[in-house]
Amino acid sequence: MDDIKLIFEGLISIFEDPRGLVMWFVAGFLLYFGIAKKKEPLLLVPISFGILLANLPLGEAVKPAAKEGDPMGFLLFFQENGLHTDLLPLLVFLGLGALTDFSPVISNPKTLLLGAAAQAGVFFALIGTLLLGMTPLFDFRLLEASAVGIIGGADGPTTIFIASNMKALSQQYGVDMLDIVGATAVAAYSYMALVPLIQPPIIKLLTTKKERQITMPVPKNIVTKRAKILFPIICTIIIGVLVPKAAPLVGILMFGNLMRECGVVERLSNTAQNELMNIVVIILGLAVGSTMPGEVFLKPATLAIFFLGLFAFITATISGLLLAKLMNVFSKEKINPMIGAAGVSAVPMAARVVQEIAQKEKPGNMLLMHAMGPNIAGVIGTATVAGVLLTLVESLIK
Repeated sequence: MDDIKLIFEGLISIFEDPRGLVMWFVAGFLLYFGIAKKKEPLLLVPISFGILLANLPLGEAVKPAAKEGDPMGFLLFFQENGLHTDLLPLLVFLGLGALTDFSPVISNPKTLLLGAAAQAGVFFALIGTLLLGMTPLFDFRLLEASAVGIIGGADGPTTIFIASNMKALSQQYGVDMLDIVGATAVAAYSYMALVPLIQPPIIKLLTTKKERQITMPVPKNIVTKRAKILFPIICTIIIGVLVPKAAPLVGILMFGNLMRECGVVERLSNTAQNELMNIVVIILGLAVGSTMPGEVFLKPATLAIFFLGLFAFITATISGLLLAKLMNVFSKEKINPMIGAAGVSAVPMAARVVQEIAQKEKPGNMLLMHAMGPNIAGVIGTATVAGVLLTLVESLIK
């Protein structure tokens, strides 16, 4: 009898705990969006398959070592050595910097304001999480609220960075904190992938057809090579001095961009953009997905994080739109307020959404490069806000 039970151990475990089976459907839902709908497949395919692997019977891919020296599940290895050490998020930022042209921000600095405005969503969600934590249903405190709020930036690596650092602070100072690294990461990446579904209704609700048809002059290529080289260096110094906690994220982002722009390390730049970025995205996606076994995901707190993350993302989009509309009140040269929605740091998805809507509203209206300005500013802004939150939280719990 015991031999038969051992043979069918995996099948029996499914009936003993059907939560894993529910997560198969969650993984299938995300795979459908990634493969059939082609919604950011580079993110959703590895994340959803990581969820599937983590919820297979007996959890072999995420099993801890039985004793010191024994092998652990390979996905647990990725988690402990990639997510919890910040290595994978930082390497993603390195590739992102190498892939991104910062010219739209350098040539039009006022777009930094739109990227900053979108960060208001982070603080709205932070406050909302704290208020929800005051109810008897949830046990959210400042550490959890900071990690949830950053989802509003629509930046997966930054979300992982701050959630893992908040967890480290809780252990360092003996403060209780829920284990929400996986939940916040999956929420952030899910909303990044769903930008084309979430943002258009908000944009159309808060703008008129006339506003959406505003044309903006084609940006002139006035940014010199010297400016492109100096920008990442100066930006690193300024943010590193003012917000030291943000230095790892901003510094590695700017280093990637410096490799791109300096023109003397083309091999390194190409590696960061291609081979390294592809490898890191595969490992990061699997690791993020594997943090969501059924016993973790199917909890009221985790589901609340997904709704709070959606609230953060929506308020970030609204904040960018409203500031763009306000800027038009005081500006002679009107800007299309839709580019304010690109202030979230989902690069380049949010900018592409703005461009697609602009083309539908007025064929031939080219807003992509204008939208890339707030989009890039949003990346810098979210990383800076993460550093500010880490600094404030550490000073409060010491």
